[in-house]
Formats: sequence, structure tokens, C-alpha cells
Amino acid sequence: MWKGLLLRSSTCLLQVGAPRFLPQGCLTSPFLRPLAKRLLHRPFPIPWGTGYFLTHTGTRGYKKDTKSTLEFPVTPVTVTDIKQYLRSKDIPFHDGYSCLHIPSIFVDLSTRKEVFSLFIDKTTGQFLCKDTLVEGSWEDLQDCLEVMQKDGEESLNPNVLLGYPESVEEQEERERELREVQRIWSTSVPLTDLPEDEAQLIKTIFQITKISNATLKKFGVRLFKPTKSLVFPWFGGPDSSLKGVKLLSAQRTETDKVTYNEATVPKSNSYYNLFGLPLVGRLDSEVVVTGHEFDTMAVSQATGLPSVALPRGVSCLPPILLPYLEQFKRVTLWLGGDIRSWEASKSFSRKLGIRRCSLVRPGEYRPCAVEALARGKNLSNIIKASIPAAHKSIVSFKQLREDVYGELVNTDQVAGVKWTRFPELNRILKGHRKGELTVFTGPTGSGKTTFISELALDLCMQGVNTLWGSFEINNVRLAKIMLTQFAMQRLEENLEQYDFWADKFEELSLYFMTFHGQQNIKTVLDTMQHAVYLYDINHVVIDNLQFMMGQENLSVDKFAVQDHIIGVFRKFATNSSCHVTLIIHPRKEEDDRELQTASIFGSAKASQEADNVLILQEKKLVTCPGRRSLQVTKNRFDGDVGIFPLDFIKSSLTFSTPIKGKHKLRKVNTKPENEEEDEATAAASKKEEVKKDKVEKVKGNTKTPRTVKSPANGNGAIQK
Repeated sequence: MWKGLLLRSSTCLLQVGAPRFLPQGCLTSPFLRPLAKRLLHRPFPIPWGTGYFLTHTGTRGYKKDTKSTLEFPVTPVTVTDIKQYLRSKDIPFHDGYSCLHIPSIFVDLSTRKEVFSLFIDKTTGQFLCKDTLVEGSWEDLQDCLEVMQKDGEESLNPNVLLGYPESVEEQEERERELREVQRIWSTSVPLTDLPEDEAQLIKTIFQITKISNATLKKFGVRLFKPTKSLVFPWFGGPDSSLKGVKLLSAQRTETDKVTYNEATVPKSNSYYNLFGLPLVGRLDSEVVVTGHEFDTMAVSQATGLPSVALPRGVSCLPPILLPYLEQFKRVTLWLGGDIRSWEASKSFSRKLGIRRCSLVRPGEYRPCAVEALARGKNLSNIIKASIPAAHKSIVSFKQLREDVYGELVNTDQVAGVKWTRFPELNRILKGHRKGELTVFTGPTGSGKTTFISELALDLCMQGVNTLWGSFEINNVRLAKIMLTQFAMQRLEENLEQYDFWADKFEELSLYFMTFHGQQNIKTVLDTMQHAVYLYDINHVVIDNLQFMMGQENLSVDKFAVQDHIIGVFRKFATNSSCHVTLIIHPRKEEDDRELQTASIFGSAKASQEADNVLILQEKKLVTCPGRRSLQVTKNRFDGDVGIFPLDFIKSSLTFSTPIKGKHKLRKVNTKPENEEEDEATAAASKKEEVKKDKVEKVKGNTKTPRTVKSPANGNGAIQK
């Protein structure tokens, strides 16, 4: 009986669009109502990056994006809670490396390919069924289990969670992307079908001459001729259908270095391809994870080991991919040959399960896999020499020796990500580094939020995944400021360019917390940890400390509360290998006095825990806006401190460093060329005459006696 009710309920769910409640007649079973209510109150899955859309009539329509801000669980779940619940329901489970495995409740027993095919993330509680691709939150899974067991059934229809209502625009967007994927794939050609000389030229351009045609064919790599781009397919799902493509183009710089440009369909935020996964067998227990498709093909060709590439390289390991890596007892992370890849390897190993992971340490003799293949190195030996990710509490210098050498060799990379808009800050701080705490302060109204938003935007544009916690101003206003700084112009005066810049801005790995005003520090910390795990956040900005604390509990010592919060942020930055920028208001000072480290409100704990202390100085002027400068008063990395001026450009809401020296403006000459030549000749002759007059005058002065005043009486005396 319950199956018919569930089917009718599913039909009702599929038909509901904007209304938030179902008619009472749709759900007659009391056990289905909690499930339907929770499903209806969930945000509809609108594709990432959608905010505005253009209708077919050519006019603009506005659509509220339900994923414009991050969604975090209201009540964080622990792995202990999950296990206790599964035991209470007599559901068998297998404790995996990063997920719990249970039998899928969305597949009949007779058609199950694997016994444990539903994976529950130990950190977030999110689940994924590999057989049906049904996914959802821990609360969704609980509701489904309650309904299933109450009616004594062994499985549920997957449409219960797959059947979200879609708007016309969402359907058109999804269909357009599918058509684009098929068009690119059908019009591209395998490299083995090209003439030998043309195929060799393509391989030379992309620096993959050592990768054989057989390997390229094995991985399904093709060439898209209109843009001379390589096409990497994404095959996924139970039927291994084509779900997306990545296009890679290459260009050579002036220094004869090859740079690559990537484009994915669908957009990068929805592109979850483990390149090479369809070639992995069910019984394989070892895999090499790389940061690029070329490296995966190089490892597979040289070693024969199963290898997969992450969809976004070293910038992110989406948790939705973790179930596909659960079968491996040993995971070797070979993400590249630089310090950034090494840091990402250590971070990803914590997600995958640190005890089964080993890392290929970067260095001169251990470059990225495709480069190692080109140099003729033994890739099998490099993988065998990888070091375990698990570490003891106490280490010796012998274990640290290679790390120390790596920092000495790669001094520039160790210093961190460089700012492109603030070269003077690079000179002092050397760069933006993970695991540090930066305290930033400045006078009220001096532009602290505006400056720090540009500082963070500069880093985000270079691949530093950023999370903003703005407790003082709302996210819409903050996003408007950052978009203006990104476009370097007032978009309200150029609305026709809004979609162009907004599309580019959407591609940034930039996220916002939805908090505003006073918040509990534990709630904020849980949100930050969730974001680091889910989106590999590298930089968290808290604006600002005092506004977040509030003034409700006046009986508690506010300095003790502030010290506790700063200590929590310090510990989070270190343990999560994430940079935290904390804005703190200064104490009230006289207008004519410059701020110092001691001016920070409750400065003792803040200045001690901080790795960097930045002060936005503003000199008050009567006739014009104040002159601003940025002062670095603490730099734990190498001790350099200093100050440099800033110019505020109101039209773009940006700060810039003034150019040293004064440059005179040159007038544009509109006279004919012959007049210019005549004037140049006359000026040269006049200059020569003046020079002759000076020489004759000097000669005449040598014959005339000089009058010199005596130091005694000041009278003039003739000296010959």
C-alpha cells in the first residue's frame, strides 16, 4: 500500500514549483509528510554561477540564486552520531577511510552491483549512492530510512530525492550544456586519426612528445580543431555516459615557456571528473592521484598503475569525489613539483585518510610526472620513494632535512602568493602564506573593509580560495564593492557590461558566510571548518572582531572574551593550514596621532598571536581627503617592517601605490612635420648661441679682480 502512496507523493513533489506547501490531499500517509516537508523546504538545485539570466525576448529578468551564499548544516553531525543511528536501525555498515559504507536503499536487492554502494561522509554526513547517483544531506537520509522501515520496505524509489522541480531557465541551461558537450565531442577527432606530422606537432606544442598515441587513445583524448585544443572526456554514472568535457589550449610566452588555459563544460563549479576513473578496475587497491591529465597519462604509461587526475588540480578536492577513492588501500598523491602542490598533498591526505596516503615530495629529481617522463626518469622508483603522510608527534632533523632543503631551494614559493596590485607589500611581507594569522586595524571610516576586500580579491584572482565573514555589512553590499574593484570601474554607469564582469566574477572561488551581527564563536568556527573541508578554503577574512562579539553579556570581561576568540582563530589557522585575516578596531586615539601596535583594542593577545600586523594609517587634512598609507609593524616570517603610501581611486574603489618620482606631462604636438623640423633647428641654434655667450662671459670674468669680504671686519678688499 505504501508504494502507491509514495508514487503519488513523488508525483506531487515533481509538480510543485514555487509553492512551499502541498495540498493536504496529496500526502495521506503520516510517515511521508515529514519527508515531503523537509524536501520542499530544501533549496532547489540551481546550477552554480546562476544569478541573472537573459530571457528569449532579449529583456533582462531577475532570478534569486539559492546558492549565492554557502549552506552549512544547522546542527553539525559527528561520525559517532551517524554510527549510533545506523546501529539503532540495524543497518550494517563498513567503516571506510573517509566514508561509512552501507547497502543502498535506492536499489532493489536483486539488482545491486555491490553490497555497500551508499557512502556517507564522516565529516559532513552527506551521502552518495554510486548506483543511482542520488545524493543529499544526513537529514534527508534519516527521513528516507524512517519512511522505508516504518512501512517495512527494503528500498525506496530514487525519484524521491532526484525529482526536484526545475524552472524553464534551469532546464534550458542544462540542455544547452548537454548539447554543447555533445557538439564539442562529436566535432573533435582522435589524435590517432590525424596525419603523423600534424599529430607530432600537436604533441610538441603541448610538450607531451613522450606520451604515446596508444596512451592518448586509451584515455580518449581528442583534438578540437577550431581552437587547437585538446579535449579530455568525463565519463560517469552507472551507464558511463558522457557528462562533460575539458578543453585545454596552450600558448608560448615571451620567455619561451608554455602556459595552459582550461575551460570546462559544464562550468568548473559543477565539473566533478576524476579523469582516468573508468579505466580503474574494481579489484585495484592502489592508485596514483595527480593534479593534471598529462601526469595521469604519464604515470599510467610508465608504471601501469591505476591513476586519476583531480578536476581542478591542486586548488580543490571536492568531497563528492571521495566515495570513488574509497576502494583503494594505498593512495599516492603526486600533484606536481612545486611547494604549492606539496601543501595541497598534505591537505588532501587529511580528507582521504592520512594512514593510507603517501606523498611524492617535490624537488629537482622529482618533478611532475609528465616532466619526469620527458627527462627519462624512472617513475616507478619515484612512487616507491614516496613518504607516508602519517607522522609521529616527535620528529628528528633527519625527517625534516629534505623539507628544510626544499624551503631553501624554493625561497620564492615558500614566501607565499604574491599580490599583483600591491608590489610594496610583497617587498615587506614577501607574500601570503597558509597557516598564518594577520591582524589588520585602522581608524574608523578610513576604508578598512574596502582595502581588505581588494587585498583578498587580489589573492582570490590568483587561485586562493577565500571565505568572507562580514558581520558588519551585508553580503550584497560587500559583493558589489568587490565586483567594482574586480571590474576597475563603476558598473552602475556601464550596466551593459554587468553580465560580462559578473560571469567572470562567478568563476572565482569566493564564498560568503551568511552571519550578520553577534554570533557564537563555536558556530562561526564550525562554519569555517566546514568550508575548509568542503571547498578547500585557504583564506578566511573576519570583519570585524568587535562587531562579531556584540555587547549583550556585559557581566563577562570583554578583554577575556576577545583573548579567547583570538586564541581560537590562531589555533584554527595552524591546524587547518588556512590563513586568517582578522580586522580589529583600534582604541580611541587623538586625530593627529598615528596608530601603533599598542593602539589595537586589547592589543596584548592580538599582537602576540598574530604573525602579521597591518595598520591603515590616515593623516587628517582640512582642505582635502586624508592621506592614507599602509604600515607593517610585525612580520614573523622574516622580520621586515615598513610603511608605504596608498592612493584611493574612488571610481573603482581601489587602492594603489603611488609611482615614485614626478613625471611631467608631455604636450601633444599637432603641427606639420616640416614646421616641427624648422622649430627644432631654430631651438638647436639658439641653444648653441647661449652656450657661446656663457663661455665668453666666463673668459671675461677671469681678467677682472674679485672683491672678497674679510672675515674680520666685513670690508671688501681687492684680491688679485
